[in-house]
This record gives sequence, structure tokens and C-alpha cells, in this order.
Amino acid sequence: MQNIREWEELLPHIEFAYNRVVHSTTSHSPFEVVYGFNPLTPLDLLPLPTHEARTCQDGEAKAKYIQDLHSQVKKTIERRVKKQQEDGNKGRKELIFQEGDWVWLHLRKERFPT
Repeated sequence: MQNIREWEELLPHIEFAYNRVVHSTTSHSPFEVVYGFNPLTPLDLLPLPTHEARTCQDGEAKAKYIQDLHSQVKKTIERRVKKQQEDGNKGRKELIFQEGDWVWLHLRKERFPT
């Protein structure tokens, strides 16, 4: 990039590239989750791409495909969140506090200015 003032002209290209990348949590790209396919170029997003076999389906079949994809992505996210939670809580002891229990709080000046 030669002129740093032209960065805003590149934003649509950066956004498109980001939305085409497969996300580690969902195992799908954001475009695929929303539209049911991964576009090759921005022009593929105009009306309906004709090169994809999935777009030739009737409306009910396309809606069913998107619903199945969304449920699959939801299950994948839930599975990954559970694994991250288990990994993050390894070695931690579960503490259950009752009303009236004394606890130690450390308040930092930076977080709570006067």
C-alpha cells in the first residue's frame, strides 16, 4: 500500500477476504453459513450464482439445506465451546459461595478510577 490514506478503499476487499476464510470454531466461512456457498469473487454474490448446483434447487430444498447447515454449525460451536471450557477449567477447583460468605476482592486503581 503506497498511500496510507487509501486504506478505506481496501476495506471491501479485506471484508470479502475475511468472510471467505473458514473459521476454526464453525469449520465454515461466514459466507457459507449465511448463503450456503462460498463465493469465488464478489460478483458471485449478485443475484444467484448459476455455477453452483445447490442454487438450482427449489426454494424449500434450499431453505432445508441452509437450516441443516445452521444446525450443524450450531452443534460444532457448542462442541468447541464445551471443549474450550473443559480445557480452561483443568486444575481449577469449583467453588460455590453462599450468601454471607467472605471473599477477597482486589480492586485495581486502573479499572476503578476515583
